[in-house]
Amino acid sequence: MKILYQSIVFALVILTTHKSYPNDEPVYFTDKNQEQRYYLLIEEIRCLVCQNQSLADSNAPLAQDLRNEIFKMIKSEKSNNQITEFLVERYGDFVLYRPPLNDNTWLLWFGPFLFLIIAITTAIIFIKKQSQNNTIDN
Repeated sequence: MKILYQSIVFALVILTTHKSYPNDEPVYFTDKNQEQRYYLLIEEIRCLVCQNQSLADSNAPLAQDLRNEIFKMIKSEKSNNQITEFLVERYGDFVLYRPPLNDNTWLLWFGPFLFLIIAITTAIIFIKKQSQNNTIDN
């Protein structure tokens, strides 16, 4: 019986302490151009919490804050470059899905090709050794 009471209390605690975040606050634009810019920008900016989602796809509270910030900047007539520069200055190049090629991001851009070359070279060496071992055994 004690376990039943503990389970009920635990369930009540879990159910009553859940925080609900307003994830999808609607944004209203009077200009279609501003609305298009907004949706293009939130697709191009990475959610800092989810990391593999854009701000448009994320339900994280930080993503909602950033969407609101972008909305305010667009309403205050800031350009797309000014908005992205602000976000990069604040959060670094990681916030962009397509970070610029510079000293900090060269490994990000060329790392996959480097790993591909290493994998192909390793596979060729392994295959050559296997074929030499097979010819020696026969």
